Amino acid sequence: MLSAVNNFFSAFGASVVVPIMIFIIALCLKVKPKTAMMSAFYAGVGLTGFGWIINSFTPVVTKIIRQMVNNTGINLPVVDIGWQAGSLATFGSTVGLSFFVFGLIAELILFALGITKVFMASNLWNNFGFMIWGTLAYYVTHNFWLSLGLSFFMLFYTLVLAEVQADRWSEYYGVKNATVCSIHNMEQTIPAILLDPLWNLLGFNKVKMTPQYFKNKLGVFGEPTTLGALLGLIIGILGNLTSLGTLKAWGQILQFAIQLSAVMTIFPLVTNVFSKAFTPLAAEIDKNRKEMSSETGKKIDKINDKKRWFLAVDDGVGYGEPATIISGVILIPIMVLIAFILPGNKTLPVVDLISIPFMVESIVAVTRGNILKVIANGIVWFSIGLYASSWLGQIYTGAVSHYGAAIPAGVVLITSFNLMARPLNALVFAAFISKSPLWIGICIVVYLVLLFALRKYRPQIWTYLQKMANKNAGFSGSKEKIEY
Repeated sequence: MLSAVNNFFSAFGASVVVPIMIFIIALCLKVKPKTAMMSAFYAGVGLTGFGWIINSFTPVVTKIIRQMVNNTGINLPVVDIGWQAGSLATFGSTVGLSFFVFGLIAELILFALGITKVFMASNLWNNFGFMIWGTLAYYVTHNFWLSLGLSFFMLFYTLVLAEVQADRWSEYYGVKNATVCSIHNMEQTIPAILLDPLWNLLGFNKVKMTPQYFKNKLGVFGEPTTLGALLGLIIGILGNLTSLGTLKAWGQILQFAIQLSAVMTIFPLVTNVFSKAFTPLAAEIDKNRKEMSSETGKKIDKINDKKRWFLAVDDGVGYGEPATIISGVILIPIMVLIAFILPGNKTLPVVDLISIPFMVESIVAVTRGNILKVIANGIVWFSIGLYASSWLGQIYTGAVSHYGAAIPAGVVLITSFNLMARPLNALVFAAFISKSPLWIGICIVVYLVLLFALRKYRPQIWTYLQKMANKNAGFSGSKEKIEY
């Protein structure tokens, strides 16, 4: 059966399987068949558009980054070749395929029992993020049940984090009753919340770094299209520092400026199409909530409605949002520089740098688009993540090559910056592969405490996060509004 699942997914891919899932879920929510069909088509078109843009732009970014590396003369042994190799390997492992089948069943059961208010089955494709950790654990321990248990545990706590930030994500990105739930882009919720008081003490909440401010103050130079060109110019120059006197170098610099400008212009358009896949589903959830409210005669607001639930949507929905893509692009050269100067780091981020906008979505939502805070959180968390990736380099390389993914010639160790530069996931992984009942038990106890707190105090948690977000929306924390 597992082989049949692998063959089916390999044959059709995410751009076909995900729309089918969307269509089925829409019909279950009693969305009209015509609308459900269009939702499915929009999902397929959006995923295809994302794939075309990223697949075309990734080699361009990779070339520039490699030139920046060559200019420094610094060699780091663990090279980021992108998340695709890890994804492929998960479908070649028994643990990965087992989770793909039984994880989907578990997601439905957890939702039906009310343990989670996030309907993860609507984001089936991103299950590979849980599968990769089980695959790595099985490669190390050869213990099937321990490895499968690790994948399930990561699903459990990811669902908790997804629900914690759900109200913020839904409001910021404008998709009612939706959230993201991919494990590789979820744990950033933690530093976004914990570090926010520190950033406020430093006055970051008063710094006017939002897309709206750039647009109002800089005019045409504050538009994502123009900002993309300017950022592309800077990154292009950094990649050609040793050859700025040549025509060839300036040709590449200006081409990259236009290419990055194109990505920042086109991606929001594709994102808009993709979000249309989930809008009818989210609207139907809202409609059902209002009908239940009218039947009971009680007016329920979105924060205090304990029955409110969320669709897990692909994080591509938020990729093209201005603050998200601007923050992500700014972090590209910053993370390359940090990789060079960070003591003890062995990881060179390259291909997955284009994934940074995916990686910062939760931070953007929690900080309400405060670009300075997003960059600061990214620097702290992804720097720690470089150490995690460095430690996991040998394990990741062995597992990926063992389960069938090709490793580029001349590369000793590989990684995925998007999948492996994850401090929290790495800690959980370390606890499970230790086979220590104590460390595994601590992980489980922490999860249960967080789940209990979420189920009992969700309105209070959301209210606190809303107050945090409002401080970044033109407020200094007092009643006096900061005028842009």
